[in-house]
Amino acid sequence: DFISSICSILFESLFPGSSHPSRFTALTLLGTIADIFPNSEGQSQELFQIAQEVDGSRAESLLHCFASTFEEVKTLAFDLLMKLHPFLPYFQDPEKLQPLFQVAMQLSRSSKPYDCVTASYLLNFLIHQKGLLNICSESYQPLGMFQPNEDLPADSLEKNTLSVIKYLLENLVREILQAEKSLLHAAASFPMYGRVHCITGALCQLNRMTLTSEWKEVVRKLILMSYKLSAVVSPVVQSSSPEGLIPMDTDSETSARLQAILLEIQPCDTNDYFTETKLLKECYRPDCGDGRAPNVSTEIKGKEQHTSDVTAQMVLVCCWRSMKEVSLLLGKLCQLLPAQMLPSCSDALITMDQVKDIGEYFKNHLLKSRHRGAFELAYAGFVKLTEVFSRSNNEELHKLPQQWLYNVLEEIKCSDPSSKLCVTRRSAGIPFYIQALLASEPKKGKASLLKMTMKNLISLALPSDIPSSIISQVHALNILRALFKDTRLGENIIPYVADGMQAAILGFTSSVWAVRNSSTLLFSTLITRIFGVKRGKDESSKKNRMTGREFFTRFPSLYPFLLSQLEQITSTADSKTKELKLHPGLFLLLLVLSKLYPSPMDGTYSALSMASFVPLILRCGNSPVYRSRELAGRALVPFVMLNLVPQTVSSLLAGLPDSTDPCIQQNAVHGTLLQILHLLQSYLESKQRANSDFRKGLSNIITNICGKLWLANRQNPCLVTRAAYLDVLVLLNNYVAKAKIKETDMNTFWGEISTIILESELATGIKHSPAAPGLAQFLQSITRLFTSMCSVMAEPRFANRNFLTKNNTMKPGLSVEYLLHSDFCEVRLLVLETILLWLNQVNAKHVMEEKGNILLNLLSGLEETLIKIAVKEQHPECFCKILEVLYKMDLRNVLAKTEDAIKMNPRKFLHWIMNIANTSGSIEIQSISLKFASRLLVHLIQNWQEDLESETKQWLELVSYCCEDEQQTDLRLAAAEILVSITPFFLTDQKLPLGLSDTLFLWRCVVQLLQSEEQIVRDTAVGVIRLALSQENTFRKTGELDFHVVNAALALDLAFSLLCELLQLWGQTGAGVSVLLEWLLKEDDLKDLKSIIVMGNDYLFDKGQANFWAEKLTEVRQLSKHLLLLIPVTHVNSCEQRKLYQLARLASDQAQLVTQLLKELPPTPEFSQSVEFTKLAIQNERISLCLKILSLLEVGNGICKS
Repeated sequence: DFISSICSILFESLFPGSSHPSRFTALTLLGTIADIFPNSEGQSQELFQIAQEVDGSRAESLLHCFASTFEEVKTLAFDLLMKLHPFLPYFQDPEKLQPLFQVAMQLSRSSKPYDCVTASYLLNFLIHQKGLLNICSESYQPLGMFQPNEDLPADSLEKNTLSVIKYLLENLVREILQAEKSLLHAAASFPMYGRVHCITGALCQLNRMTLTSEWKEVVRKLILMSYKLSAVVSPVVQSSSPEGLIPMDTDSETSARLQAILLEIQPCDTNDYFTETKLLKECYRPDCGDGRAPNVSTEIKGKEQHTSDVTAQMVLVCCWRSMKEVSLLLGKLCQLLPAQMLPSCSDALITMDQVKDIGEYFKNHLLKSRHRGAFELAYAGFVKLTEVFSRSNNEELHKLPQQWLYNVLEEIKCSDPSSKLCVTRRSAGIPFYIQALLASEPKKGKASLLKMTMKNLISLALPSDIPSSIISQVHALNILRALFKDTRLGENIIPYVADGMQAAILGFTSSVWAVRNSSTLLFSTLITRIFGVKRGKDESSKKNRMTGREFFTRFPSLYPFLLSQLEQITSTADSKTKELKLHPGLFLLLLVLSKLYPSPMDGTYSALSMASFVPLILRCGNSPVYRSRELAGRALVPFVMLNLVPQTVSSLLAGLPDSTDPCIQQNAVHGTLLQILHLLQSYLESKQRANSDFRKGLSNIITNICGKLWLANRQNPCLVTRAAYLDVLVLLNNYVAKAKIKETDMNTFWGEISTIILESELATGIKHSPAAPGLAQFLQSITRLFTSMCSVMAEPRFANRNFLTKNNTMKPGLSVEYLLHSDFCEVRLLVLETILLWLNQVNAKHVMEEKGNILLNLLSGLEETLIKIAVKEQHPECFCKILEVLYKMDLRNVLAKTEDAIKMNPRKFLHWIMNIANTSGSIEIQSISLKFASRLLVHLIQNWQEDLESETKQWLELVSYCCEDEQQTDLRLAAAEILVSITPFFLTDQKLPLGLSDTLFLWRCVVQLLQSEEQIVRDTAVGVIRLALSQENTFRKTGELDFHVVNAALALDLAFSLLCELLQLWGQTGAGVSVLLEWLLKEDDLKDLKSIIVMGNDYLFDKGQANFWAEKLTEVRQLSKHLLLLIPVTHVNSCEQRKLYQLARLASDQAQLVTQLLKELPPTPEFSQSVEFTKLAIQNERISLCLKILSLLEVGNGICKS
């Protein structure tokens, strides 16, 4: 009984519209149960048998899973049905199988790509049914024509498969003939890839083939058909611009129209035709398989022509998918070749000559195609072919991949101008071709093919003095890139990484753009291969880096190479200025070195000394290229041992020029300062430093820093180097503040910093032109230094001191308020971020009260300034931060200032905030303005006496808009946070401050967010339920769940339970029930659904619902469950009675419409129109539950019964 009840729950979760996670979980568990309790003939009835749990409706539910858009759901359902079908009487009924076969054939020629997958699963299941041929041949005559001789010794599966494949092949041959005349007609009416896909799927069901003579003929026809289909679609796929190409059809009636289309696309590559539908006069639409195709000419003469919508997307999908399916079919056919192939073997279904021809087909297709889609799709089939060769005992076949590999490498080497190999588009299909040939090599062997290939490619990829070798070099670099990206080659490819890196760096110095481009792509691939896929934006993160020791241990040959390259580059420095000459390879060398970080083992024995790199990288800091100087600073860090950092920094500081020096090289100064900055950053963050030595070293560094302070003030005319020096001061100041170093030791340092700030342009006014180089950088750095000092002064130990004063008075330009009025957005943004940080510290519990009071003093009086600049702010980031700061501030203080600051009363101020949320194009601004408006509205409703009905309505519309599935995650997350924050004020308040209608409207938003696709949104919305349950003395039944963790699925059920209790608490059961019944009945406009059913859907890739997690029927059933419990205590007055009667009429009308639409659907709509059928099934259950509840309320009983 227990297992039976589990199975019942699992089968019930396969209802129409159930989500992918529900179906996947249910089918997986059912499959596991079927494995544990297998069905078998003559099994004892005492043991559990899952087949006994599967009645007709449950069998249909499993079949309907084939219509899922998720392949894994189809596979799980298929596997489960294969275990159960021999024991289910449902599948012995001819009336059940015939419609399934018919719809499978119909879907196999659908223009929607996902339909052919459904057709394949249906056919694969049907061919396992013993009576398929007898059932279908009676009412489906064409299939009977292909039935093999009954006397032949073969099982029903093989006979069924053979008949179905023959039938599909016959239809396909006719359709190819029509496609040769009009590819446009084929793309719109009978794209051929679906038939091919079904044939391949059917072949995969067979483990052995006994009807040798019949199969040999079928295989021969399939190979010929594949070549013909490929010839039809290849002009589009192999074109240099397939997105805009539709070849001229032979049909004279469409040629003029096609010419116009070609002319329309030709001038510019905008791809507008890709989305615009073109009307095409359609003369012939082949039937879904009933009988042979009629004569086209008589069809044109005898029938009225009608139009069909054809887009270039349809043509592209038809051609690309046809090539893909042909490749997979040919690959599958090659696998029929026996491993022990003898020359005299006559029983083989496919001959060696046929396999060789298929190999030549793939070879030509991969080496000559120019479009990525063409060769990517052919690659999968070619891999299957090479696997057949690798396992064959025939010497000639076994050596074929090796021979092809030698041939293509020789062709690449010779650089023959007459060669048809494509040198553009990253060598097109050539890398794929070589990848497939190498993939066929046994994994446990010596990898001799890989060794030979890599040796040849690396020699070709390295620079050569022969001009004709350029094309070979480009090909080699592109192929190497593909091989290093191929994960199947695994660790076998790692020994060649160092050589590949050398080829990439040297190739970057080429004078030929094509070589540089391919080298850059190879370099990028190698960086990913060595350091891993980048998972964040932080360049200093250790996630995609490794220690220098590990790097050079893994790739020892890169040590002398990188060292010699750096020596070569740094030796080109100008003798007078010591500035490096421009060199293209420097950036790549520094990029590799900057990916390393110091090792705790540095300084221990190592054959490779890191010290050799230090002087060279130091010289790279003199580069005239800004980014190279930046990388040199980062690259120096792993090569300087931790205990030598203070000494190195002091040495670098000593090397900086004095203000009296006659000739100052600012590039060199900037490079040195960046090296100091990165060394200090690494040193201060390190956990391996010794305290006593560290304090001494830090003291020396600060002393030396103070000796070169002229670089940070006006004496230095370069704003870029001033900014870099200020960044060093900010780094030290922030560390000193956190480290709690004695105040007496730091007085001089803080005094110097204060002098710099007080005498800077920040205090005296900025007189530079906005276009001055480095101005933005400088302003950001000096502002960071100012805010850093303000944060230091907020410490309780400095309560009676302020370093930012001169003669006990602070300059007016140095207040936070003054900086908020700065003309430079960089300054305003940094100040606003600091204010936000201070506000968060004030609100944090762990911050000492004394420090909190000091921060409050810094923030006092800023409300008026922030409100004034908010109205004028044009910079979106600054505006967003202002709103965020105002949101975090005390609303009483904010509202007290709005009247004086911007002449707005609270109502107008609320309007202004909501208009921002309504009109802004920024998600961040929309989110924070809506949060601010929500907090403001709650405050005004609680503390303001005036009516805010219209404002409340506008706010409700905004919240509802943000909860919609189509909105971005951040916006829905903001809506969920708002609903949590207003729960005690609006959602559960016994006084109903918003009234019943608006309160229930907000609850509807909560229900919607509990079914959001993103887990973070659902988990946040659960907070509403958790908060409601935690309120004391409010609810009776749910008290045991107080403060427990609640997931979204349980929260949805609890939400309806809470609502029903609240309605009783508010004394609003009658009015509440009518609103909840509207929720129950609500659905998309059925008229739109009617037009889709009648006219059909022209979208090639119909995504259907946007939310794959929500389950409408789950919501409907849970709501109706709680409504049924609420009915006995519901009191309905006359006004509410009239409203319920109107609902009964509406439900009755909808019931009639749904019944009519269900009748208009084609046979087996679960597969042919699954989206529409699911919507109607859900609406049908909505209506029936609604009418049931209304009948219990004794409302319109006559209507409900009808």
